[in-house]
Amino acid sequence: MPGLVGTAVTVVGLLDVAAGVFPRFQHSRLRAVAEVIPGSTRPMAAAVTICAGVLLLLLAHGLKRRKRRAWRAAVFLLPVGAAAQFVYRHSYIGVVIAVALLALLLRHQGEFKALPDPRSRWKALANFILMSAGSIGLGLVIVNAHPSKVVGRPGLYEQIAHVLYGLVGIEGPIAYSGGRADWIVGYSLGALGMLTALTTIYLAFRPEHPAARLTVDDEDKLRELLAKHGGRDSLGHFALRRDKAVVFSPSGKAAVTYRVISGVMLASGDPIGDVEAWPGAIERFMAEAKAHSWTPAVVGCSETGGEVWTRETGLDALELGDEAIVDVKDFSLTGRAMRNVRQMVKRIERNGYTTQVRRVADLTEEELEQVRGAAEAWRGTDTERGFSMALGRVGDPGDGDCIIATAHRVEEGDTSPFGDLKAIQHFVPWGKDGMSLELMRRDRAADPGMNELLIVASLEAAPALGIEKVSLNFAMFRSALARGERIGAGPVLRMWRSLLVFLSRWFQIESLYKFNAKFRPRWEPRFMVYRTTRDLPRIGFAVMQAEGFVTLALPRLFAGRRGPKPERGCAHTHLSAVPARPEREVQAA
Repeated sequence: MPGLVGTAVTVVGLLDVAAGVFPRFQHSRLRAVAEVIPGSTRPMAAAVTICAGVLLLLLAHGLKRRKRRAWRAAVFLLPVGAAAQFVYRHSYIGVVIAVALLALLLRHQGEFKALPDPRSRWKALANFILMSAGSIGLGLVIVNAHPSKVVGRPGLYEQIAHVLYGLVGIEGPIAYSGGRADWIVGYSLGALGMLTALTTIYLAFRPEHPAARLTVDDEDKLRELLAKHGGRDSLGHFALRRDKAVVFSPSGKAAVTYRVISGVMLASGDPIGDVEAWPGAIERFMAEAKAHSWTPAVVGCSETGGEVWTRETGLDALELGDEAIVDVKDFSLTGRAMRNVRQMVKRIERNGYTTQVRRVADLTEEELEQVRGAAEAWRGTDTERGFSMALGRVGDPGDGDCIIATAHRVEEGDTSPFGDLKAIQHFVPWGKDGMSLELMRRDRAADPGMNELLIVASLEAAPALGIEKVSLNFAMFRSALARGERIGAGPVLRMWRSLLVFLSRWFQIESLYKFNAKFRPRWEPRFMVYRTTRDLPRIGFAVMQAEGFVTLALPRLFAGRRGPKPERGCAHTHLSAVPARPEREVQAA
């Protein structure tokens, strides 16, 4: 019903706008009514009709999402628009449609209970820009809707000037002869300008409801759960990102962290905590999504997590790709399969590079500041990337168990403890005996192979740190790439692989898979959980926003060139952690 009502409100909004913009076609039987209504009433009614139609169009999406406030506003606007349309057009059709839809809204008001979304001041700026652009476009239509009444033949410049003047209530350069066309255009443009101003002022001064953030108490509870059950999922530590919110199971033994993006309630990885308590946390997650009419989705969950999610919620699952996991005891540089990596590492070491692999707690504050500065300077994009496999900070006091690997060259006479820092990698804990790669960056002027050098150094230093398994990058659609290049692959699979190779020009799908495969890992599948197939485009767009591949430009007007504040920043996700062209490093080796 909300979807049907939202579509119907869209139609009524369009009808209201059309009724207010274009000249009336009055039925002959209603001419007597027109003679009774004062002359200035109908131009004002045209303006009210247009405003009501525009507002209904803005409310339609909220009605489809079951928003209570959108329902209240629509219940108010429908009779206002119908009455204004009747006064201006003297037609029963618009009134009948609006009344029927109003009755439908009142009959099914229990369907509209969704709470408001998180909001901020930026929506006021977005509203002003979009409403201004829409008002100018609609104003041009209004100006040209009475061609027979226009004096002369004004050009586009005069038309735009007339619209801009009219939006602020000033008479423009275009003149109209006879009738009420001049009044109708003036009232309509003034109403659009007032509507733009009022909606912007409302959005700017209404109370902010910022997106939920991880509180100190929530973080402490999550750390307790990770201390007991953190070894179950390599993505568990990423739940401690502070731009996520969390819901706990009734027993407090499990939790799901999430972030709301474009109406999508996006969780990442498996629930945290005891598997037996996962259903309780998932139930709370789904209840929160229903209360706000958010689209629930999970990205990057394991096979076990996907099974629990689908069983408890009735959602569906889609395999996204595979996570590369290296067992430390099985890793060795010997053998023909590792020859390229071995030769690359030996060559870099001969060029004077050395490495250090240490816990964050073992680094001095000066060293941490140098690492943070290098990570910021070497970032390959203006926007920080990462969500599902990124922590978003380096060297936080609570992250002493994280591991930092550095590659540097000490020149003769250099007194710096790090020397000339050339590359860094940051790992987060994975239970008590594992770690997950969270960040890797390098100086673009350094020799090729810095990332391979540090991964090998981290794997070789792992036994001394008590590490038995290391999670590397996540390779999207790895199985399709691997099967598609084998002999005997069918045409559909080959076509799918060709498309992935083409997309790799922007998203590093194939290059990341090949980079991971160098270290002979075992592959663990990862899944996306979603409600319906039609939600996938929306979820995909939300994931791209979360990972930093799609960003809104509005804050850039006032923010600096670099990304958000340190405590809320994001690291490069595993999807973008490797160099832009790792093939060059392979060729150099």
